[in-house]
Amino acid sequence: MIVKSMATVLREMAKRPTTLEFPDEKEDLTDNYRGVHKLDMKTCISCSACARICPNQTITMVDVETERGPKKMPEINLERCLFCALCEEVCPTRCLILTKDYDFAKYDRREYVKAPQDLE
Repeated sequence: MIVKSMATVLREMAKRPTTLEFPDEKEDLTDNYRGVHKLDMKTCISCSACARICPNQTITMVDVETERGPKKMPEINLERCLFCALCEEVCPTRCLILTKDYDFAKYDRREYVKAPQDLE
């Protein structure tokens, strides 16, 4: 019984570790992975289609001062987001996309609300 247990322990010790040394090593992601949003503020036309289609009402349109004056831009609450990519699909100018970035752990809940400037 003890010999069998020791053999199991030695076999497990010889295996490669299954955890990654994050953030030095990152996981390989599939092509259809949906991560944190990215916004191109220059091409956004303030149509608010992304805010209307969002099933969780994650996106709200806020006023942002731009070179051409005030403009409505999407503010995203990542804490509520389903990462369904409906906002990306409905965007007529493709200014709002979902990246492969999955490193967005925060200590404060307020940091999950991303202003348009934070999404660039």
